[in-house]
Amino acid sequence: MAKYLPFPPIDLLDRKWPSRTITQAPIWCSVDLRDGNQALINPMGPAKKLDMFRLLLRIGFKEIEVGFPAASETDFAFVRELIDENLIPDDVTIQVLVQARKSLIERTFEAIHGAKSAIVHLYNSTSTLQRRVVFNASKAEIIQLAVDGATWIHDLAKLEPPGSIRFQYSPESFTGTEIDYAVEICEAVCDVWQPTATNKSIINLPSTVELATPNVYADQIELFCRNFSYRDATWISLHTHNDRGTGIAASELGLMAGAERVEGTLFGNGERTGNLDIVTMALNMTTQGIESGLDFSNLKEIRRIAEFCTELKVHERMPYAGDLVFTAFSGSHQDAIKKGFAAMKETGQERFEVPYLTIDPADIGRQYDPVIRVNSQSGKGGVAFLIESELGFQLPRRLQIAFSQIIQKITDATGREMPSKEIAAKFLETYIRPPDTLTYHSHLPLECENDEQERYRFSVTYKEHKAEVEGQGSGPLDAFVHAITEAFGIACDIQDYHEHAMEAGSDSMAAAYILIRAPDGKELFGVGQHKSITKASLLGLVAAINRSLQ
Repeated sequence: MAKYLPFPPIDLLDRKWPSRTITQAPIWCSVDLRDGNQALINPMGPAKKLDMFRLLLRIGFKEIEVGFPAASETDFAFVRELIDENLIPDDVTIQVLVQARKSLIERTFEAIHGAKSAIVHLYNSTSTLQRRVVFNASKAEIIQLAVDGATWIHDLAKLEPPGSIRFQYSPESFTGTEIDYAVEICEAVCDVWQPTATNKSIINLPSTVELATPNVYADQIELFCRNFSYRDATWISLHTHNDRGTGIAASELGLMAGAERVEGTLFGNGERTGNLDIVTMALNMTTQGIESGLDFSNLKEIRRIAEFCTELKVHERMPYAGDLVFTAFSGSHQDAIKKGFAAMKETGQERFEVPYLTIDPADIGRQYDPVIRVNSQSGKGGVAFLIESELGFQLPRRLQIAFSQIIQKITDATGREMPSKEIAAKFLETYIRPPDTLTYHSHLPLECENDEQERYRFSVTYKEHKAEVEGQGSGPLDAFVHAITEAFGIACDIQDYHEHAMEAGSDSMAAAYILIRAPDGKELFGVGQHKSITKASLLGLVAAINRSLQ
């Protein structure tokens, strides 16, 4: 179609980045207080900006772009507050953005005067489209604009304490700029700043607008790095936007292509479709065994503060941070997750390996119970997982199937999700505390002439009448069945039996699962729990019998 043209490929036949892997975290620079702030419907006021700044410090950012002080009195006052009130830790560098205009640069240096460590971030647009449509300027004129800006910054930096000011340059709209021209203008800026291997400047190559697939951006970064003569004297930085929805991928591939630093925001908040989401990128690294250097162990609190400051909600499906990203409704997913957690617990395996989960929710302050939630799409595995999480019962497979069918009838009828506490209450009501026509109180072993049989006296209540009944059988359960059959005419056959300790320790509770067949052929489970496994078994049997009597 004539209205749109494909982005021209980069001529880089011997590209190296596809065979590289990311092995260490980049230098992180948060731009939440500048790029993220200017993207808000209601920009942050001083109090919220300070809340956000303190949050970024707690997370562990060592470079934070705090504003555009020459363009906003609010930003100017905020930068001055940080410096005058000594709110910037000694190991943190603030960054400020400025266009290549002398008056703006002078105002910027007024804002950062007295800062122990600051980066002055100079930029001007360099793309073919910007040169033609916005500036109507030649390549030489655009280079001169950048060189003039670099010179003014260089001269003013001499008036500040040695080593307190670092330099950064961005050829804005780098993705739409010819690579050889981007190299030329960045080298012209570095000719002014004269960076060295021990006193590096930052060259930031922004994907101001995503124009192509992320691999093309990686090609651009690698080609730039190959041809840039100041490569060893500079940090190559990335600032990706998300116009095509691939800002994170572009940054990851850009690191593989040679960059060492990234700029981004929490949860990707930024102009238009947003910036690189640093939360997602950092946690992506965590899942690959790479220490990110950022602390997201309480991601719920980070999200709360960010939402308060930006007045933007984090989407339910946002990677790692969304309410539902660790939640499985699908029955097959739930079953696999349940088995994955069980396998890790059984083997004591340290390495996290659970189907459908890339990271342990606990590592970012999330709880296990919301991992599995139940609606009409759910199956036995999810229901069983929640019962174990809520109550500690490890349901045998046949009970999992039976109970999940009960829950599915409810969710089908209501058309809504069923909370875990409601599921737990339904389990107790159905299997442990059904209406009690028959109640077991205690039992006493008796002498028995038959060596293969055991005889017991049971104290029970049947239809509100207390009674002592006796029976014999192969064990207490068999003896109980014979006793109530003879005394009350209640008949049943025990079909299956399971038991387990509900926790470690000699005085722990035991759980027993009894499956009976009633005279009408129905098979019904009952569940009992008690410190005595015998009493737990009898309680489970009575619960199953009571279900048959309903």
